[in-house]
This record gives sequence, structure tokens and C-alpha cells, in this order.
Amino acid sequence: MKILVTGAAGFIGMHVAQRLLDRDHEIVGIDNLNDYYDPNLKLARLARLQPHARFAFQRIDVGESQAVSTLFATERFDRVAHLAAQAGVRYSLKNPQTYIDSNVTGFLNILEACRHHGCEHLVYASTSSVYGANRKLPFSVHDNTDHPVSLYAATKKANELMAHTYSHLFALPVTGLRFFTVYGPWGRPDMSAALFTRAILEGKPIDVFNRGEMERDFTYIDDIAEGVVRCLDVIPQADDSVDMLRPDPATSYAPYRLYNIGNNRPVQLGVFIETLEAALGKTAIKNLLPMQPGDVPATYADIEELRDATGFTPSTPLEEGLRRYVAWYRDYYEMSS
Repeated sequence: MKILVTGAAGFIGMHVAQRLLDRDHEIVGIDNLNDYYDPNLKLARLARLQPHARFAFQRIDVGESQAVSTLFATERFDRVAHLAAQAGVRYSLKNPQTYIDSNVTGFLNILEACRHHGCEHLVYASTSSVYGANRKLPFSVHDNTDHPVSLYAATKKANELMAHTYSHLFALPVTGLRFFTVYGPWGRPDMSAALFTRAILEGKPIDVFNRGEMERDFTYIDDIAEGVVRCLDVIPQADDSVDMLRPDPATSYAPYRLYNIGNNRPVQLGVFIETLEAALGKTAIKNLLPMQPGDVPATYADIEELRDATGFTPSTPLEEGLRRYVAWYRDYYEMSS
């Protein structure tokens, strides 16, 4: 198949594109290569993909409607993995417009292009952040998610609603994937694993929010990428059995589905840091701080629907995932132990 991967120079996008290439698909990757973080890391990710004869890259911003429409008209994609987005909870507190431009307007452009150019399945990235103020654990796709606590989460919730609307109006098959705290090689430098690793190696203190008592369902990048690829293969069908007197957010009378992709094993932040210390062979200097605005105390994925639909269960242990991450980090940044 010919598959579009948006955000192909991103952390998740690169890994998904690589996995799809390994399955002999033809991949077109797009990315705007913005400077939210070091573009050299994005270029280094692309350099891993570009030797493949079945990979082509175009520098396109999903917020540019004409460029997106022209791309779809020219390439005629079978399926789309929409992974481009402005990420990050804390950044949204200072740069809200960026999130609307990329996550809302950009997603609308992708939906419109899929609608008009015969895409048979759109899989898009949502986030565990949509659960917001929810306290019932584990988080289930059947739960209501009407209480986001960051603009980033609100834009991703908007994506889910927009996707359902297009699925209802135009019978467009769409699948939303709520990712849970992704980490691993080639990860973003603004994420906790990178911030902690650099500071620990340099002997500088790390900021530990909520005194390390937050819990996160840390999910290794290979598990995320495999989940995306598996979901691309499972085209949702309309479910005539849905009872709209008791609507379920996870399914629909339209060809629309939602899945969590998480490790299904929440870990306290303090334990994550201890495991990272062990992988680095060095102890962190901790600056214990209160909870940050927009953060939540715990995330925990119920993955029953993902397992039932695809047969896949994320399984990489934290110790193994962080060991691989540290090995990549030292190699990429050429930092000795």
C-alpha cells in the first residue's frame, strides 16, 4: 500500500515509518521541521529513512491546506497515519495559538483531504492527556473525557470529536490512538527521559514534580509503533448494535474507534528515576517540586479493546526500555559514562 505518515521526522513518526517500510509498504513522509526542539534531531531521524527506495519525504506543514490537498491529489494514499502535532502540555501554557494551528486546523486539513481523495483508513494520534481530571483507574476508552486540564489535551479531544463527525457525515473510517507517556531511542529532548538523562550525566539537579509521587504508564516506543501499524490494518466498521440512549465514547454507528496504547503498568516517577539511575550508573540530584499546572497525578491504560482488536499487548519492561534508551542517548550525543 501507499501510506502517508505525517510528522515523519518526529519521534513516533520515524519509528512508525520504519516499521511500515519493513513491511514493504510505500511511504510518503511529511513534516514541517519546525524548531520546537533541535531540528538536527529531526534531520537525523529522517536520515535513517531516506536510504529506503520506498520512502519519499516532502517538507509540508499540515496547517497549509492547499499543500495538503495537492499532496493527496497527487499521491492517492491508501491509508494515513497522522502523527504530526504540536506536542507537550507545558508548552501549551505559553504558546496556545501553535496548538490550534497544528492540532486543530492541521487535523481539519487532513480530514478534508482524506474525505475528498478516497483514503480507506485514517489513523491519528490522540493522547492519554484527554482523560484530564478523571480519577477512575485504569483509564478506559469507554470513560467520559470532558474535563481536560491543558489546551494540548483539549485540542486532542477536539480531534476525536472532529474525527467522529467526518466518520458520521462521510463514512470515513477513522481510528484514534491515545498514547501513554512514550519514551525510548530518538525521543524528544524536552521529554522527562532526556531532561533527566542529560542532567544526571552532567551532575546537575533534576526537577521532580509532585515530589516524584506521580504515576505514569511509561510506554516504550517500539510498542507504540507496533500498535499504530496493527491499528492501520484494522479498518473500523459501523456498529449497528450501538445504543445511542447509552452512547459509548469508544465505538459508534459510524466507522469510528478509539484505543489506548499504554504499557498497562503504571510506575511512580520516583521509581522511573531510580531505574534510569541504574541504567546510567549514576545517582540523580533531585529538586523536589509541587505539581505543575496541566499535569495529572496518574495515568494508567486499560488496553482490553486494543488487545481484542489487534491481538497486540505492549510488553517492554521499563528496565529494558531505559537500558536501550541510555545506550542510544550516549551514542547519539557522544556522552561517555
